[in-house]
Amino acid sequence: MSLKRQLLLVSLLMLLVPLAGVQFALELDNILRQQAQQQLQQQANRLALLTGDELLAQPPLAAGTFAVYTAAQNSALLLDGYADDWPGYDSSEPFPPSVQAPLSALQPWQQLPGASSQPSALYWQASHSDKALYLLIRIPGQPPLLFNPGAPQQAHHRLLLQLFSGANELRINPRNQAWLLRPSAPGQLPARSGADWTKTDPSVKAFWQPVANGWQLELALPRPAAGSRITLGLYGSEGVAAEGPPLAQIPAATLIRRNADLEQTLASWLDSGQQLRVMEASGWVIARQQRTAIAQPATTDLEQTTARIDQADENASWLQQVGQNLLQALVKANQPDSLLVNEQLWRQLPVNLPAPALVRHGNGSLWLSAQAPVFGGRTLVLEQSLEQLLNISGAALGTVLARSFLVIIGLVVVLLGYASWLSWRISRLAKWVTQCVDTDGRMAAQVPLPAKSGVGNDELGQLQQRFNRLVSSLHGYNQYLESFSQRLSHELKTPLAVVRSSLDNLTHCSDEAARQNYLTRAQSAVARLSGILRSMSEATRLEQSLEAEHKEVFDVADVLTQVTAAYQALDPHHVIVYQGPEQGSHVLGSPELLVQLLDKLVDNARDFTPSGQRIELDLRRVDQGWQLSVFNQGSRLPAGADIFSAFVSHRAGELDTSEHHLGQGLLIAQLIANYHLTRLEADNQSRNGLDGVAFQLVIPAVESGADINSTTP
Repeated sequence: MSLKRQLLLVSLLMLLVPLAGVQFALELDNILRQQAQQQLQQQANRLALLTGDELLAQPPLAAGTFAVYTAAQNSALLLDGYADDWPGYDSSEPFPPSVQAPLSALQPWQQLPGASSQPSALYWQASHSDKALYLLIRIPGQPPLLFNPGAPQQAHHRLLLQLFSGANELRINPRNQAWLLRPSAPGQLPARSGADWTKTDPSVKAFWQPVANGWQLELALPRPAAGSRITLGLYGSEGVAAEGPPLAQIPAATLIRRNADLEQTLASWLDSGQQLRVMEASGWVIARQQRTAIAQPATTDLEQTTARIDQADENASWLQQVGQNLLQALVKANQPDSLLVNEQLWRQLPVNLPAPALVRHGNGSLWLSAQAPVFGGRTLVLEQSLEQLLNISGAALGTVLARSFLVIIGLVVVLLGYASWLSWRISRLAKWVTQCVDTDGRMAAQVPLPAKSGVGNDELGQLQQRFNRLVSSLHGYNQYLESFSQRLSHELKTPLAVVRSSLDNLTHCSDEAARQNYLTRAQSAVARLSGILRSMSEATRLEQSLEAEHKEVFDVADVLTQVTAAYQALDPHHVIVYQGPEQGSHVLGSPELLVQLLDKLVDNARDFTPSGQRIELDLRRVDQGWQLSVFNQGSRLPAGADIFSAFVSHRAGELDTSEHHLGQGLLIAQLIANYHLTRLEADNQSRNGLDGVAFQLVIPAVESGADINSTTP
């Protein structure tokens, strides 16, 4: 069995204990949540009965009844025609508001019935204090037609506001239940009443201001009795009051607001961390109450457990607190799917009410939800925060894990013993590897293993065998270096001998022509020595640069097209052509190194190609990728030639004898090919009746635009 599997099995034994504890805590959380759900539903049923008794004197609002919702106002508004002091006002929001915007607003814009699919001709907000009813009316679409006191019959915009008690029929009492508002100059405008609309009612304050794409009216009037109804008509024709059809009209709408007495009664029945809403059949919220979790003496088992958990958290170290938070996060993640509910809703249609289930508020908090019917078609929704349950579940999980700590320690001791045994094996292997180098600094042919080394079949045993192969490879490489030095010495002896003989002849020769000949020979030998050193340095620099070179995706066809044109421009004595696609040949590598490889191959081809003959650069798609080849017409390779080794130049028929070829160029080309995960090969070929030599390599293809991170070879 491999070492990885052995460690995996031992580690799995340690996971059994915490996994069992996690499973226990998750099951405990499910049980507590189910019990809390049942208790919450029972409490909701009791509160629904209490709510029905409290609302006997308040007639229910039937579904489909049009209503104007008034929000509670904690402080008096400054009447000036502007809306910046209204709750939730945001001047950056677009107007008219979208269909979904009123549902989530703190102070909603209401509109005419049936106008949800298109912009309404009239928008309004309503709020109330203990003594006053406030209305903010927005008329979008056009500036107002101002009232001219000198010509009252001219067409002008006017608002006719009417109030009715819940028991009265729809009739106008012009003295105290109807007001006529006619805008003239921006600012305050009088509220006219009376039979001929000439009397100014001082109890009604109204201001109007022009706004973007329309105008706006803000007014305050004495707070009407509960259940009152309101109508508001916008007229723009000639006349004084209600002459002609209205441009827009709020039909007889019931004024509805939250019941403060009911909220105060229900507050005493809520437990810590609970909140409720009572809604009419049409979805209007008439009561909302919440009781946040506060520190108080524990009375129930649940509260006592929570208090102990909180006290333990205070006394715990920061590391224990981090662990506790992680455990609670695990329990929270195990909660069932929750329904997103905006806890700031002022109206929630019955079809949107969640069933008894888990709901999630906009701030991410989780709540248990239960609903119960109330007399008159109303609905009560009761919610319980899950924070306490999550704390209990997390604490239970922490307790289980703490008790299993001793078991885990025992398993850790076993692992430490096992790790010590592995460490001993690794130390023994390190000792054997150290013995691979003798006192003279020579590498042994293999790792000096004892007769009974106990090599296993796991990763350490395989590592020991691979070290043995590595040592053998290094031994062979050292032998190669020794032979390489001999070959280099042979390459250097010839030019050195030429230099020495030329200098000796110079000292004994008086003929100027002969002296010049000896000097030329010496200079040629020195140039050959310089070429040998330069070629060796070039190969060394290339190997070092390959270690830091980063790969990228590029089009090899585009590179071949450009370099072929450059080669032809620099060498008019040969015909250099490219055959292959113009683009779409994407590979992973370095375009600069590929150009350097092509330089070496084309230079080699020019040396062995007669003047006027062809040198072909070819690119074609094969199964393994893109095959790139350089073919030159000329002499052929001798059989069995190793042309990619250092200081090798086998090919006969070299045309340019002014330069010596040390075999370093093809060695560099092979290094670049290895960098591109391929090998450079050479063979004798005949193309279109022409004999010559082809150098070719296959570069793996990649998709165009592939997301490939740059890598270092």
